[in-house]
Amino acid sequence: MAVSLGTGPLSPGDVVAVARDDEPVELAPDALTAMAESRAVVEQLASDDQPHYGVSTGFGALASKHIPFERRTQLQRSLVRSHAASSGAEVEREVVRATMLLRLSTLATGRTGVRPVVAETYAALLNAGLTPVVGEYGSLGCSGDLAPLAHIALAAMGEGTVRDSSGTLVEASDALAAAGIEPIELHEKEGLALINGTDGMLGMLVLALNDLRALVTTADLAAAMSVEGLTGTGAVFAADLQALRPHPGQRDSAANMRAVLADSDMVSHPTGFTRVQDAYSLRCAPQVHGAVRDTIQHAAMVAERELAAAIDNPVVTPDGRLESNGNFHGAPLGYVLDFLAIAVADLASMSERRTDRFLDVARNHGLNAFLADDPGVDSGHMIAQYTAAGIVNELKRLATPASVDSIPSSAMQEDHVSMGWGAARKLRRAIDGLGRVIAIELLTAARAMDLRAPVEPGPVASAVRARLREAIEGPATDRYLAPEIEDAYAMVLDGSLLQAAAVVVSERGGELV
Repeated sequence: MAVSLGTGPLSPGDVVAVARDDEPVELAPDALTAMAESRAVVEQLASDDQPHYGVSTGFGALASKHIPFERRTQLQRSLVRSHAASSGAEVEREVVRATMLLRLSTLATGRTGVRPVVAETYAALLNAGLTPVVGEYGSLGCSGDLAPLAHIALAAMGEGTVRDSSGTLVEASDALAAAGIEPIELHEKEGLALINGTDGMLGMLVLALNDLRALVTTADLAAAMSVEGLTGTGAVFAADLQALRPHPGQRDSAANMRAVLADSDMVSHPTGFTRVQDAYSLRCAPQVHGAVRDTIQHAAMVAERELAAAIDNPVVTPDGRLESNGNFHGAPLGYVLDFLAIAVADLASMSERRTDRFLDVARNHGLNAFLADDPGVDSGHMIAQYTAAGIVNELKRLATPASVDSIPSSAMQEDHVSMGWGAARKLRRAIDGLGRVIAIELLTAARAMDLRAPVEPGPVASAVRARLREAIEGPATDRYLAPEIEDAYAMVLDGSLLQAAAVVVSERGGELV
């Protein structure tokens, strides 16, 4: 079913569906009406003798220069061409599609003053699967994601390069012709309206939140399996103990861990031997994972507000005024993107510490050194931990905030910028690393459980281990380990390990959150 763009906000689910799953889009009647009404305001202003920013003037530091009527089409064309100045690695398809969609959503509010045909062209590009080529560098996260958005606008003009629906690199003019899309000639204000938004930052934030919600629950699963594999105690996760510190994220992570640990023969019990205190990486997992959950919730609140925003400069107000503003500044997004990178680094750091405990005979409670089949001859998971540690080291570097920096631009007119695009780019890399670190922990915990036979883990961990064993053999003499890590990572990404756990928890009357 097509995602309908009206004058109201898109949902985060809409963004993911279009960006990743190629869900088609359509413009709702109220959006077409609102765009036509605001366009009439712009055209009226374009016909008078007074200068109006973005309509009959230059841009940025050149805003005081009046542009005669006969040169305004060239003004908009030149704006897009000159701002399509990105460099570096090609931005991922899903990010470009999310950026296009969110700019289209803002156009549909009727607050930008573009003609409906401009929005219709963007919708056609999305539905045809045409993805403009955008370089990684070029946005300072202020005055909008200028260069990335300009590359998209350039493609709509029939210039630059795009990837077609098969991923082939083609000239935009050829791709539009093949798809039956007429290139747009931009009129007054339209070039400015297409590049003045926080859409790239917001798109990457929405995609990141979608991924992190699944990853933090997968981290709960991994932590619980580590408690089992290390014969720790689940008593500390009791609901009444968690309620003494009523953070909602902590409550949810502890509940997940209790559900995974239920009926496990591996955890120590009050009726038998009970380890008085486990290490912090085990005992405090709900507190750390829960703090990550609460950070995600805060970032989601910011994202939802931004999804409801109509960002452009100048903007056409509901009562028909054309007003300059500063709503394009990316600070609200930059801050939470950086905040999430900090949380991701800490979540991965704790996961790696649990993996390391399995490998040390002084701390793994009766398992072979490095979980090796024949220690000395075999190295087991020794270097898997190195890999996790190397990733965590990088995540700590990526946790350094981008948003604390600002480099002035545009002859000091734009003398403070958010660097939110950079914050979003490094968060994407951090999330990739987090998934790999969690995969290594799950792989290691499952191996430890196998080595504790005939003692068995609980039914939830048993189901997760069985899913892993569909692709990865159990303990034996050393094998080529990298493909096994990649297989585990793929199962973290596709959610199949989490699904294996959720099915058993559901059958037992519970739910993973």
